[in-house]
Amino acid sequence: MEGIIVVDKPKGITSFDVIRVLRRTLKERRIGHTGTLDPLATGILIICVGKATKLAQDIEGYEKEYVADLELGFRTDTYDIEGKVLEKVDEFDISQDEFEKTLETFKGDIKQVPPMYSAIKVDGKKLYELAREGIEIERKARDVRITALKTLEFDGKIAKIDCQVSKGTYIRSLIFDLGEKLKTFATMTGLRRTRVGEESLDRSFTLEQIEELTLNGDMSFLISVENYFQFSKTEIEDEQDLKLFVNGQRCKKLLDDGKYRVYSNGEFIGLGEVTKGLLKGYKYY
Repeated sequence: MEGIIVVDKPKGITSFDVIRVLRRTLKERRIGHTGTLDPLATGILIICVGKATKLAQDIEGYEKEYVADLELGFRTDTYDIEGKVLEKVDEFDISQDEFEKTLETFKGDIKQVPPMYSAIKVDGKKLYELAREGIEIERKARDVRITALKTLEFDGKIAKIDCQVSKGTYIRSLIFDLGEKLKTFATMTGLRRTRVGEESLDRSFTLEQIEELTLNGDMSFLISVENYFQFSKTEIEDEQDLKLFVNGQRCKKLLDDGKYRVYSNGEFIGLGEVTKGLLKGYKYY
């Protein structure tokens, strides 16, 4: 079994919990996700199955879109509602215009300091493990890109925003930093990932739906690698070139550099990458 599944992750479980459920449902061990969602978060979690797990890092690099809920006036150690409240401010006056203009300042290429409660490793130890021990260390700011930000709701204290961001962006940190710029505090109270690359919630399945479909022998939730990656197509016609490709070696292909879906006799045989006129299997093969 191999392919891609777009899961609509429920609230209250980890991304690895989703993998555990799918391993049991599909009876397949080779399953991996392409970008962690915290237990608080819901929405798109793209899962790779079988040989497709080799492509997880490619999907992880896609732009993502989130709808986030936040509340002004307090901060927590995790930057979200599930953490311990550290400080509160009872009085503040922020207009919608001020909120929107301040939010706009985060658009573009920015530096972002990740939260202590994150899975980033420092000297082989995850930051959240250190945080649970009461240890806080200096984190290096990372380059991230905020493509678009939009205020969906704002009542002076509670807001909902839409964020289109690059890989590695922490929405919790964005909201924390927003609170500081507004000279108060801000904490994320909810998060839903609505898009990863071209995948939207329209093509997602809940774990319950996947289980029911599997029991009925319906695997329509599993997208083939051929259909998921919309690279240009190329055909290998020469038998010697086909042998080279299948054995992981390079064969001549006078095409522009880039990734391709590779076919032989009209049948999909894998993904390939052309570099300087030479085609080689790309991860999948």
